[in-house]
Amino acid sequence: MTAPLRRTLCVIGPGLIGSSVLRRAREKPGLAARLVAADRDEAVCARVRELGLADEVTTDAARAASEADIVMICVPVGAIPAVAAAVIPAMKPGAILTDVGSTRRSVVDGVRPFLRPDVPYVPAHPMAGTEHSGPDAGFATLFEDRWCLLTPPEDASTPDAIATIEALWHAMGARTRIMDVDHHDKICAIVSHVPHLLAFSICQTADSLATDLRSEVLDFAASGFRDFTRIAASDPTMWRDIFLHNREAVLEMLDRFRSDAETLAQAISEGDEATIVASIERGRRIRRSLIENRQA
Repeated sequence: MTAPLRRTLCVIGPGLIGSSVLRRAREKPGLAARLVAADRDEAVCARVRELGLADEVTTDAARAASEADIVMICVPVGAIPAVAAAVIPAMKPGAILTDVGSTRRSVVDGVRPFLRPDVPYVPAHPMAGTEHSGPDAGFATLFEDRWCLLTPPEDASTPDAIATIEALWHAMGARTRIMDVDHHDKICAIVSHVPHLLAFSICQTADSLATDLRSEVLDFAASGFRDFTRIAASDPTMWRDIFLHNREAVLEMLDRFRSDAETLAQAISEGDEATIVASIERGRRIRRSLIENRQA
């Protein structure tokens, strides 16, 4: 690490992402001397204690943040600004605020009114996850070879703070890229948000079929349906917030998808073999590129 962490890392919201961060930090003792976890749900705190993921666990986020050199907010994007508003006044001068939200414009704009000039803010989005949630869902290798996108506001971060957060994610096993918030939101809309929307939608379609047909769909679901709908088991609150807080980019990419789907539907209707084959071959190329980029 180019900027080693020395003292206390605080994770607020030890769910899938937060508990994976804590597990990785446990495996790398040099990453942080002390780990603090906070969650408003006492049952979650109790489970974090049972798992031994942190040195201190509390329901008081402000108290947890007051001790930390880095405060990482790992809650649904709709709740990040409120949590930031609660913890920023308690943070030490020079401590770094970060989060792991998968939408950026709404979060950065929501946090900005509460920022302090002596607390740099470096938002980050680790592009890793599963359909599971909660403290038990995390694992130390979740971020291995995955991208973490940093979107530091120029007026609210510092080179040293950016280097520290980038080094933190390198220690987590991730690759990092720094980019503009709006560019981030468009990329994530097509590679993550719209695919989840489609998975939720196809499950709804299957569920609304006539009773006898529905039961057979669920009984005989082939690998395509199972693979495509795996992510439909994801946390409803988290994805509600993502869709609402990245609505413009999601709707833009959904319109593009709808246009492409209509083109393919027309080709099927007209028996246009060339267009059908070209669409399939394009999909195969995209899949191969993901494998080559170690993202599949």
